[in-house]
Amino acid sequence: MLLVIDVGNTNTVLGVFARVAKVHPGGDPDEPPQYKRLLANWRVATSRTSTVDEYGVLFRNLFSMAGLESKGIHGIVVSSVVPPLDPILRQVCERYFNLKPLFIEPGVKTGMPVHYDNPAEVGADRIVNGVAAFDKYGGPCIIVDFGTATTFDCVSAKGEYLGGVICPGIGISADALFERTARLPRVEIRKPARVIGSNTVGSLQSGLYYGYLGLVDGILELLLQELGKDTHVIATGGLGPMIGMGSKYMKSVDEFLTLEGLRIIWERNAGSRRDPTGKPAAKSVAKSASKPTPTKSANGNGAPTTSPSRSSR
Repeated sequence: MLLVIDVGNTNTVLGVFARVAKVHPGGDPDEPPQYKRLLANWRVATSRTSTVDEYGVLFRNLFSMAGLESKGIHGIVVSSVVPPLDPILRQVCERYFNLKPLFIEPGVKTGMPVHYDNPAEVGADRIVNGVAAFDKYGGPCIIVDFGTATTFDCVSAKGEYLGGVICPGIGISADALFERTARLPRVEIRKPARVIGSNTVGSLQSGLYYGYLGLVDGILELLLQELGKDTHVIATGGLGPMIGMGSKYMKSVDEFLTLEGLRIIWERNAGSRRDPTGKPAAKSVAKSASKPTPTKSANGNGAPTTSPSRSSR
C-alpha cells in the first residue's frame, strides 16, 4: 500500500492506496508499481504542537479503525505547506512505518513545467493539484482549492503550470467578521435556503455563501477569458463540494484530487527509488528528495520543480 499525506494550515488529509496488478503483465520488470485504488482517507486537524509519538498514535488509530496494517505500507509521499511539521512527519514515518518519506520539494520529478517567476514560491499542494488535474481531465484547466486560502491554479493545454490567484478562504472571512464586530455571532458556513435572511444568522450565512460564490465566479470569468471558454474547471478542498456545486463555471468536484496527485508524483519518482535488484527501495530516501537543489533546477523531464510554501490551505 501507499500512504499519501497532504499537510495544510488547517487540516491534514491522509489516504491509503492499494497496489494493483501491472498494466502489462510479463512486460518490463522495471515498470514502477501502480497504486490506483483508494482504500481509505481521513481529514484531521493540523496540530503544530503535537509530538512525533502523538502523530504516530493518531496514524495507528486511524489505520486500526479502517482495518489496515501499518506494516502493509511500502511507500509514503508527503505534500506540506507547514515547514515546522516536516521534521516531525519524517520521524513519524521512520519510527512508526520504518520508511523514509518522499517530500514534494526541489529535485522531485513532477512532469510539469512551472512558469512562475520563482518556482520555489509555489505551494507544493498547488503543483500536486495541477499534476492530478492535467492527468485526469487534460488541459487547459483551472483547479480551485477551497482551504484556509482559496487558490486558483491554471494549467495550459500542454500541461504547463502557468500560475494563478490566491485569496482568503471563506473560513478566514467568517472568522474576521466575528472577531472584528461586537454583536455578530460566529455562524456555520453553509448554503442558506434563501438569499434574503430573516434573522442575523441567516443574513450572515447568505452574505458569506453568496458573497464568496460571487468572488469565485468573478475570478473564474476573468481566468476563462485568458485561457479560453473550453477550459475545464475543477473544485477540490474541504469546502469544494459546497461552493463548487453552486458555481456556474465549475464542471467537476474532485474531493480526492490532491491525494491522486501525490500518488501520481510518487509513481513518477518510483524508478529512482529502486535498488539494483529492481525492487522498490521504500526504506531509502532519494538524494534529490532530501537534499535541496536550486529552485530553478529542472526535474527529470526538463521541467522546473517547486518546494513547499505557506501560500495555501
